Amino acid sequence: MTSKLFWGVAAISLLVALGMAATGHLAQAGPLFILFFLSIALAFRSSEALKGFAYTIMIFAAVTTALYYPTYFVEVNGFKFSKLITPLIQLIMFGMGTSMSLEDFVGVVKMPKGVLIGVVSHFVIMPTIGFTIASNSGFPPEIAAGIILIGCSPNGMASNVISYLAKANLALSITITAISTMLAPFVTPMLMKFFAGALVDINVLDMMWDIFKMVIFPIGAGLLFNKFLSGKAKWLDDAMPLVSMFGIGFIITIITAAGRDKLLTIGPSLIGLVLLHNLSGYFLGYWSGRLFRMSERDCRTIAIEVGMQNGGLASGLANQMGKVATVGLAPAVFGPLMNITGSILASWWHRRPPKEDVPESEQVILNKA
Repeated sequence: MTSKLFWGVAAISLLVALGMAATGHLAQAGPLFILFFLSIALAFRSSEALKGFAYTIMIFAAVTTALYYPTYFVEVNGFKFSKLITPLIQLIMFGMGTSMSLEDFVGVVKMPKGVLIGVVSHFVIMPTIGFTIASNSGFPPEIAAGIILIGCSPNGMASNVISYLAKANLALSITITAISTMLAPFVTPMLMKFFAGALVDINVLDMMWDIFKMVIFPIGAGLLFNKFLSGKAKWLDDAMPLVSMFGIGFIITIITAAGRDKLLTIGPSLIGLVLLHNLSGYFLGYWSGRLFRMSERDCRTIAIEVGMQNGGLASGLANQMGKVATVGLAPAVFGPLMNITGSILASWWHRRPPKEDVPESEQVILNKA
């Protein structure tokens, strides 16, 4: 009954909002569009099949709010919300570290071929696709550079959950994510200098230091916490996933508000090109595994690891460059789209299990991750 109520509210809100837009009152339809997304999110939460999408729909509600009321998310009493982006990313990365252990890096020894192919494919395919798309986009240089930046970023932690749901190789997924993240301070700045140096000024050493501050140090602290204090502060263990979800959502909202005017101009085109970037990563990642005669499970893993990026880090780097309203737009769009496409791909593959047996122990690995 509750689910039907939310669906009904969503339908009415959307119809009225579209009616207002059609009659030239789009500017006044904001609250109804926001209510539509909130109602859809709550309806999804009531469905076992759809609840995995509820968080992403909430992001859409936040983005819509930022587009209609940007001033509330840019600054308050002279305090600019963009100053919160780096601390939030550090907090998110700390949470990532608390879910990791040194065992996650042992996979390099156990699965060297898969890890090498996954990491190299990731840092070759996504930057190259990003550069190709950006070069042909016709976007202003800084916005085009944002497409390249998301391509040069390491894997996102969401890829581990998606790999599990897709019946891929979860252990390989976790190791590739861990290794690509540790390599990011060295690889990402060099790739950005090579592919985007003609579009924006890239200081390689500054970007390296920024990644160390935002990623390596917080993850290191999280690893130490996990080793010595895991389970001793249960409230923190329970809170970190929620904090991370809030942090990512708030970062996207801040960037949307800051770049509102540009998004309203190029939004549909940017969404289309970012979606192409993401889907191309899945496709080429899968076939890079096939090229090296890897198993179906490993091919699925590499597809997911190549296609899914750390949008939070990319957003933080754009902010450190002082270009969050331009370079930061593509990463802000990539994150929600990636979660939707990743979930759809996982559902598709979940219904088509690979011929190889999936170890039951992977449920234990997922709970740790």
